[in-house]
Amino acid sequence: MSSRAMLIFSAISGLFFVALGAFGSHVLSKSLGAIEMSWMKTGLEYQAFHTLAILGMGAAMLRRANIWFYWSSAFLALGTVLFSGSLYCLALSHLKVWVYVTPIGGTCFLVGWILMLIGALRLNKKAERHE
Repeated sequence: MSSRAMLIFSAISGLFFVALGAFGSHVLSKSLGAIEMSWMKTGLEYQAFHTLAILGMGAAMLRRANIWFYWSSAFLALGTVLFSGSLYCLALSHLKVWVYVTPIGGTCFLVGWILMLIGALRLNKKAERHE
């Protein structure tokens, strides 16, 4: 993902986060049970954290391109769609197929964070060489 794409994804994800949170709080809480609402809450929490991480990498990439951040943001974005999206779909549809998608999204999150760590470690090595 380019820094522009990261910032666009963050804006869209943030918009959906607020809209789904409000919709869940004001509409769905009246029709869904406690388990379904906990799935919605978990999906929203993970979406919020990973949206902020992608936003941060997008800002960092404006200063210096980093292939590790590029791939990290791609995996975090995919993880957000798969993990949070599958929890939203599970809560709203009760189709059990979504329980198989959620761990794939979680794996994407883990890969994204590992790639971010590698990128950050390599960034420090580059900065030390220029001093």
